[in-house]
Amino acid sequence: MKKKHLATLVVSALALMQSYSAWSAAQQITVWEDIKKSSGIKTAIVDFQKQYQVEVKVQELPFAQQIEKLRLDGPAGIGPDVLVIPNDQLGSAVVQGLLAPLPLTAEKQAAFTSSAIAAFTLDGQLYGVPKAVESLVLIYNRDLVATPPQTLDEWYSFSRQQREQQQYGLLAKFDQLYYSWGVIGPMGGYIFNKDAQGSLNTQDVGINTPGSIEAVSYLQKFWRDGLLPTGILGDNGLNAIDSLFTEKKAAAVINGPWAFQPYQAAGINYGVAPLPTLPNGKPMSSFLGVKGYVVSTWSKDKALAQQFIEFINQPRYAKTRFQQTQEIPPIVALMNDPLIKDDEKANAVAVQSARAVPMPGVPEMQEVWGPANAALELSASGKQTPKAALDNAEKQITMQIEAMQASNQ
Repeated sequence: MKKKHLATLVVSALALMQSYSAWSAAQQITVWEDIKKSSGIKTAIVDFQKQYQVEVKVQELPFAQQIEKLRLDGPAGIGPDVLVIPNDQLGSAVVQGLLAPLPLTAEKQAAFTSSAIAAFTLDGQLYGVPKAVESLVLIYNRDLVATPPQTLDEWYSFSRQQREQQQYGLLAKFDQLYYSWGVIGPMGGYIFNKDAQGSLNTQDVGINTPGSIEAVSYLQKFWRDGLLPTGILGDNGLNAIDSLFTEKKAAAVINGPWAFQPYQAAGINYGVAPLPTLPNGKPMSSFLGVKGYVVSTWSKDKALAQQFIEFINQPRYAKTRFQQTQEIPPIVALMNDPLIKDDEKANAVAVQSARAVPMPGVPEMQEVWGPANAALELSASGKQTPKAALDNAEKQITMQIEAMQASNQ
């Protein structure tokens, strides 16, 4: 009897230990934050831990590499509950079953800009909470142009005047889709059309619509009239643009926030503004780059992980994050906050981000870049007409997508 009683006690003790261990595990989450960005959420984490009696472990990893690491660490049980990814990795991550959907109410989603929310929505389901946005903007040398022109037509005229003085006006990589999309989209082009449910229809490629052809024809005259140097064509074009701007041979460039620090280090007295207006009266758009917090499908407490994400993205914590990292939080309540509105660089990015569109987050987007960029370069160099180049690009993109989808079946 004593042995049976002792055995019962041992079993009960083990059960209690297992129960405690499970409870303990549920009160701990692991977070992968972007490299050199964890200082931005430090205060929020301290408050979250106190309020919910939860231990939060943070590890820094480059955000663009986190999904790849999750593929291995998730199934092994050593991955994170929460991680950070760029929106252009969303489609493939969801298809591979790496991310858990986030049941965020419409009211909570409304706290963020609609474009940022759209960047982490796939087939009507939200998978991430936007952390930061970036977009192309106009960066100009104040010593060469005191007040930047407001329209692209005015920049064309200004650039012609500059060429007469052996200088350049506005430089941009219009031979690449990432930079030319700001003109193509508002003038009637599209990459993938949407179906009746609002999802992207990857069978309907619009890179060669009449609007796309008109837009590329408009941009072609910048090359044809010598306002853009042929040296910026191709893969090394961005380096050439940066050199011309930092050598004060160009008055302005279209670039992203990643260029601010290098231009400052080069001693350029620069200003930043949203992109100019197009001939049809619409402002130039751009692709919206969004970093977002997502939840791993292997998280043992997805509800707690989502609660953590919502907590650290409250306006007061997002404001602290901006002060620490200078990344623009796409939170409606902060867009008119003096901290951002009175900061020329931050405000320009915020305004342009509201005009931007999310880059399609579907895996098929990877089949678009090569043919589209080749078509734009052929058009810029005058080797093909915009219509011929874009028609060929549409055919190639469609064939590559069909082959990709067939191989995945």
